[in-house]
Amino acid sequence: MADIDKSLPNEVRTEVEIPGEEVTEQEEIVEQGPVEIIDEEDGGATIDFAPGAVNVAGTESHFDNLADILPEDILEPIGNEMVDNYMDYKTSRKDWEQSYIQGLDLLGFKYENRTEPFQGASGATHPVLAEAVTQFQAQAYKELLPAEGPVRTDVIGVDSPQISEQSQRVKDYMNYLLMDQMQEYEPEFDQMLFHLPLAGSTFKKVYYDQLLGRAVSKFIPAEDLIVPYTATSLDEAESIIHSLKISENDLRKQQVNGFYSDVELGPPGVDNNDELTKKEREISGTKKTGRQESIYNVLECHVNLDLEGFEDMDPETGEPTGIKLPYIVTVEEASRQILSIKRNYAPDDVKKNKVQYFVHFKFLPGLGFYGFGLIHMIGGLSRTATSALRQLLDAGTLSNLPAGFKQRGVRVRDEASPIQPGEFKDVDAPGGSLRDAFFPLPYKEPSQTLLQLMGIVVGAGQRFAAIADMQVGDGNQGAAVGTTIALLERGSRVMSAIHKRLYAAMKKEFRLLGTIVAQYLPPEYPYDVVGGARTIKQLDFDNRVDIIPVADPNIFSQAQRITLAQTELQLAQSNPQIHNLYNAYRKMYEAIGVKDINKILPPPAPIQPVDPSVEHINSLNAKPFQAFPGQDHRAHITAHLNFMSTNMVRNNPVVMASIQKNILEHISIMAQEQVQIEFREQMMQMQ
Repeated sequence: MADIDKSLPNEVRTEVEIPGEEVTEQEEIVEQGPVEIIDEEDGGATIDFAPGAVNVAGTESHFDNLADILPEDILEPIGNEMVDNYMDYKTSRKDWEQSYIQGLDLLGFKYENRTEPFQGASGATHPVLAEAVTQFQAQAYKELLPAEGPVRTDVIGVDSPQISEQSQRVKDYMNYLLMDQMQEYEPEFDQMLFHLPLAGSTFKKVYYDQLLGRAVSKFIPAEDLIVPYTATSLDEAESIIHSLKISENDLRKQQVNGFYSDVELGPPGVDNNDELTKKEREISGTKKTGRQESIYNVLECHVNLDLEGFEDMDPETGEPTGIKLPYIVTVEEASRQILSIKRNYAPDDVKKNKVQYFVHFKFLPGLGFYGFGLIHMIGGLSRTATSALRQLLDAGTLSNLPAGFKQRGVRVRDEASPIQPGEFKDVDAPGGSLRDAFFPLPYKEPSQTLLQLMGIVVGAGQRFAAIADMQVGDGNQGAAVGTTIALLERGSRVMSAIHKRLYAAMKKEFRLLGTIVAQYLPPEYPYDVVGGARTIKQLDFDNRVDIIPVADPNIFSQAQRITLAQTELQLAQSNPQIHNLYNAYRKMYEAIGVKDINKILPPPAPIQPVDPSVEHINSLNAKPFQAFPGQDHRAHITAHLNFMSTNMVRNNPVVMASIQKNILEHISIMAQEQVQIEFREQMMQMQ
């Protein structure tokens, strides 16, 4: 009887008959891939199945962990390759990290105690960079993430009442998911908008969390996502490595839950934090102490591999094509042990395209993969402003605390203690004038020229940082509309372009979220909101509804919105006959953020049919009135003609014109009704 490896699944165990031996057990065989039979000395045989033999259709899930199936001689080289690639990619972006590290000092979060050029020299940092970062973060946060929710929807194709209701359901549920269920979304989005202008690049990772049972969108700093040197975008990157810091307990939970392979990792590696992490901790005022929780550095590598036993097969010949398929390989850096290998393409995708989980947010497009931030663009100006500020402060310090030389032989009692205001000390002078015994150094007052140069440098940095709100309110209120719009566009070009890039990135993020929701949402999902209940259907997330940000890509600030609304109101007031003044005023109230607009600006009531006497009163009060079908037109015309014969109407051209207009309306409607009656009678006679 054959020796059967009991560690293999039952579906791939088989019975091998050896001559002279009686077969006592038979099992159904399902063979696939090469099988190696090794004869043993005792007459038995050991069956060695290749990895492909366990990759049997229908026996495993598409997203199973292949690391539990593959042998160690295949896993070990892959783990070593992933860690080597990670170290190589980090080395290739060393200069980018250095410029970022040096730029973090320009924020001025930590005061520097300087001893050069003298003890107690100024260590102040000019806040031009910190001001630009803070203003951008506050402005973008309010525009991109309003309190009502960041999502709106558009109907693709021909609109209909059913599709409009579907679009509203998708919008309500996505805002409910982001603002209520995904409690981490808002604080992490706030944090991302602070990192973005500094580093120039930040990332979001959108995926379905098995433990939380819902979709998540995690913020990833630029330093934690590593790509090859040749990468120009996420879609074209041959490899994407996400560095995850996981505690020993959380990693063990993932192993027990079956998400990671239950392999022995040993103690975590030495926490030799890179320079960027050390600098961030130094600025935040934290440091590592002796007793710390064990932290593993887990590398989640989104790569293309040609795994033995899971090769891409030619459907015609059945032979491997040699094409690498997308996988997600998770490896622990210190031990280089592989925790999981999972397919990274949809089960029904014939082309086996890579599933993208990451979204790249760029502040300014760089020359390579990473974008440029304010550190790169105005870092030099910030350093110059800081240097000028310190020189001015040091000059003031030296001029207020003079030092110099004194003649040998002059003795001052308690000369080590400083002289207090209003205090006189005794001096022992050998003779002569006391003034001649001391020579103070000729320190100058702070230079006005240096102060002006610092102002020029700071102004240049502020203009580049697109602080355009200052320019919006500085214009002449009586200027022409075209001039106002031109000045607004001129002062907001940089910020407008950045806002559009963030809009495009958020649009991609919401589409990824919509795809995940469509995959994991039940056919019908009821949920409660404040003041009511809602229901969302899985079929609502189809190609008929587009999920996009609620922010306007052409408007990035409230000041810009108010200026445009005010300009529209001026145009409407200049010619009210051809404009809807109500909508112009309402848009102005919406721009300045007024709540309960209907209480301040009630909507105009629809015109209702009234009797002739009320129409006469409305004409005298300059209120609108009109004729309606079904009225007694002859009676209205007769009453209006009698009213027009009075002296009060004859002497008022405006009232006369409104009455004549209404008479013509009655004549027109009466003629239309008469024609309809005649044609109806003819049709009845013909029938």
